[in-house]
Amino acid sequence: MKRASRFKTVPTTLLLMSLMAAGANAAQLATDTPAPDFTLKSSSGENLKLSEYRGNVVMINFWASWCAPCRQEMPLIDALHQRYEKLGFTVLGINVDSDSSAAIKWLKEQPVSFPILFDSENSVSQGYQVAAMPSTVMVDRDGKIRFTHLGYQPGLEAEYQQQIRTLVAE
Repeated sequence: MKRASRFKTVPTTLLLMSLMAAGANAAQLATDTPAPDFTLKSSSGENLKLSEYRGNVVMINFWASWCAPCRQEMPLIDALHQRYEKLGFTVLGINVDSDSSAAIKWLKEQPVSFPILFDSENSVSQGYQVAAMPSTVMVDRDGKIRFTHLGYQPGLEAEYQQQIRTLVAE
């Protein structure tokens, strides 16, 4: 029994090592670099462009309907959006499902107040080198990437809040 369980941990260890390496690369690439611009169709049917939000602090959150941590953090991100929106903060939730119907269904059960965009071809997520679900990028008022986060664990929203406060105060 012990031998079998030891072998089951090897893929998990390799996955964690890969995510750590991806996180290190993302942090190096992201620091004070311009956020790649994009235009995506939103759940309201209109096209939204990142550059239209210049002057605001933008949290870009990449998520998928099948991702349990994404579902867990979505209401917390919505609360942050509602709390700081009047200070020039917005969230753009980018769904990466190849078929958006599952995301639309889930959003009917768990609506959010921020725009949801659909990246079914994963062109934007590739441009941002998304390596984990969820992935979050904080963009400052000048359009530069300031913070990145791979994955979600309970309590991370406190770090998001600190970063939002820092960026809206600039």
